[in-house]
Amino acid sequence: MSDKVWGGRFREPLDEVLDRFNASFGFDRRLYVQDIEGSIAHVRMLAGRGILTEEEAGRIVEGLAEIRREMDRGEHLAGEGAEDIHSLVEALLVEKIGPVGEKLHTARSRNDQVALDVRMYVREAAERTDEGLRRMQAALVDLAERNEDLVCPGYTHMQRAQPVLLAHHLMAYYEMLKRDRERLQDGLARVNVMPLGSAALAGSTFDLDREAVAEALGFAEISRNSMDAVSDRDFLAELLFACSLVMMHLSRLSEELILWSTQEFGFAQLPDAFCTGSSIMPQKKNPDLLELVRGKTGRVYGNLMGLLTTMKGLPLTYNKDMQEDKEPLFDTVDTVESCLDVLTRLLRNLSFDGEAMRRATERGSLTATDLADYLVTKGLTFRKAHEVSGRMVLFALGRDRELSDLSLEEMRGFSERVEEDVYDWLDPVRCVARRNVPGGTGPDMVRRHLEKAKEEVAS
Repeated sequence: MSDKVWGGRFREPLDEVLDRFNASFGFDRRLYVQDIEGSIAHVRMLAGRGILTEEEAGRIVEGLAEIRREMDRGEHLAGEGAEDIHSLVEALLVEKIGPVGEKLHTARSRNDQVALDVRMYVREAAERTDEGLRRMQAALVDLAERNEDLVCPGYTHMQRAQPVLLAHHLMAYYEMLKRDRERLQDGLARVNVMPLGSAALAGSTFDLDREAVAEALGFAEISRNSMDAVSDRDFLAELLFACSLVMMHLSRLSEELILWSTQEFGFAQLPDAFCTGSSIMPQKKNPDLLELVRGKTGRVYGNLMGLLTTMKGLPLTYNKDMQEDKEPLFDTVDTVESCLDVLTRLLRNLSFDGEAMRRATERGSLTATDLADYLVTKGLTFRKAHEVSGRMVLFALGRDRELSDLSLEEMRGFSERVEEDVYDWLDPVRCVARRNVPGGTGPDMVRRHLEKAKEEVAS
């Protein structure tokens, strides 16, 4: 006869290989806090309904609290042959307080118990990730403020396009992380639904006060369909999707910093403490941290696709396939939190070569659009101004010169409307200063953006 909590139906013990294959304790043990908190709220509700006596509930709660303290110290987490964290907690409880501990599982199933634990974990993970994003936003704001006056090339198609403030460029990532935080907060509304009381799939025969449990555990509402409550993990997939977008943004920033720190760009200096060297080339300084963030992005994407693939063909309600939800969840949360931490630390120690950036804005005709705008102010249509500016760029390229190197006479050969004031429009710094439209790279707008951002991350 099996010693499992479900063993009454079986004539022989579980095959030892299947036992190991079936067990989830190796990864779900990290849910012990949520499992014990949920159990305590459940037991107190049972006592409130008269299903357990106050004396029984008190002994169970006291035993659970003691197990929690022991696990906080690292005890019991080797497993001791447990199938999962839920059965281990119950077994330890029975050891401590005797048969009354067997009443812990009254009016619930592992199905709704697991759903509860995972929802509680996702809720906490989303809040921690949100705080990590907030800290990184603060680091970006600080970095942008420290380099507020630097002008650098903006790019399209990886070709120099127009001059922008470096602060404006950095604050683009601030906005991406802001949306990441909004997605996490929005998803919490769907996570914060209490499933306990759904039992295996059909609900419980006991007169449960589900609202009381929800209130005790900080849930905003209770689930409305017991079959849905135990069988879906869309809230978990939503977290993994939000985390995938976080990693996409971190990867894009990492890629730019990798490029900017090359000798070919020379825009950024990565601190030695955040780089590694080569085992054979003494001169190397490798951006391993940034490359790892970029690489781990694929890992998080894989976790999302793995979960979606696991869930796509499951009939209602619970299936053992769903045990595969936890490893991608834990791995994703760990990965995102560590990437946010190391990137935030890097941003606080990053520096830029303003002179190299300035020189880059002076090569490649980055002010050609401003030249076209200038010609529009002189009466040309934009299409005609675009054509004239393009011809002037081609003329300068053929002579290995920049637009600002052309003489007034040479420029007037393309349009008699060109006057001496054209050179103000060809200065990269003044090009930036003219773009004081809301959302633009003009210094006044960037300063307003920084002030607003500081208020947001402080609130």
